[in-house]
Amino acid sequence: MMRSVHTPRRIRGATLVELVIAITVIAIAVASVLGLLSAISMRSASAMTATQAASIASAYLDEALSKAFTDPGGPAEAGRPDYDDVIDYNFTDVGARDASGNPVAGLGQYTVQVSTASPVALGAVPNAIRVDVRVTAPDGAITLLSGFRTSYAGQVVRP
Repeated sequence: MMRSVHTPRRIRGATLVELVIAITVIAIAVASVLGLLSAISMRSASAMTATQAASIASAYLDEALSKAFTDPGGPAEAGRPDYDDVIDYNFTDVGARDASGNPVAGLGQYTVQVSTASPVALGAVPNAIRVDVRVTAPDGAITLLSGFRTSYAGQVVRP
């Protein structure tokens, strides 16, 4: 029996040029994906900061608007824990603080400014006090919330 001897075919591999082109294409693709992920994470952090600033402003505004229209105890308020009427709310906090004046952990880079205006007419409502809460986020973005506290029946406007 005769065996036929065949010479094996030459197995072709990738050439050096093909490898360099493949590595370059992969590097460009990876760089593009990493750039996209970086941009997404920056927008996500910005959105979180804006949401946090809005929450802080809302908490301060709710606190101020929950107080009396007129001063029930006289002008002896020493600090925010003693504020008993809406007009007392004219201050700046460096770092968000709770109603007792204690710093809130993790929110020390926010600045909160609360201001009130003298009573004014608001449409058909003769007496209304405007409360503005301005929160400056760590990235410099400013969030402003405003609300009005009105004098309900039986309340007298403080001079």
